[in-house]
Amino acid sequence: MIAAKCGTAVFVVPDELKVEIPGALVLQPEEKTVITIEQVRQMMERLELKQSQDLFVVIRPAEKMQPEAANAFLKSLEEPGDNVHFVLVTGRPSMLLSTILSRAAIYYLRVQDDQSIRADAKKKDLAKRLMVAKPNEIVGLAEEIAKKKDGVRNYALEVVGTAIEMLYKSYYITGNMAFVKRLPKFLTLYESLMQNGHIKLQIVANLV
Repeated sequence: MIAAKCGTAVFVVPDELKVEIPGALVLQPEEKTVITIEQVRQMMERLELKQSQDLFVVIRPAEKMQPEAANAFLKSLEEPGDNVHFVLVTGRPSMLLSTILSRAAIYYLRVQDDQSIRADAKKKDLAKRLMVAKPNEIVGLAEEIAKKKDGVRNYALEVVGTAIEMLYKSYYITGNMAFVKRLPKFLTLYESLMQNGHIKLQIVANLV
């Protein structure tokens, strides 16, 4: 089992695909549409007990963790304990905290293509252009993204998030390290935009 070979694994799969691990501790939205910090805390209490055998914790869909829950989950990643394996299942890895992604091994289904990325054609096009843009092209792309009148911040986050998803996927399909080398800049940009940084300036400052 792939998940048993690492402490934390992120599996990027379609929503309809089942991922079942017998005996796993499963965190998923219950009454609410999100995974709450209370659920994460209960999971952490369970993990305080020493595990003599492999224990798998499945979080699905992982992007449904509330911000507070995701930050609490980070504490478990820092000191997971012996024989504990986290399995995060998501169709949108770009929605996870970059600090979670940086601590995880990420696996994509090879059968997936761009159609599995949940963004419209315009956002995919902008994401691809950002991925390969030369420094003198970044300003123009930043202006193109920032000129959107309504919901510009969410729009920029979706474009950057799509680029992150494409970079991760491209690496795991091709093994080309060039995609990995570009990731830190995009992850930093995404976090800066989440913190209400100036959209155009942040794109230029992080990607040039």
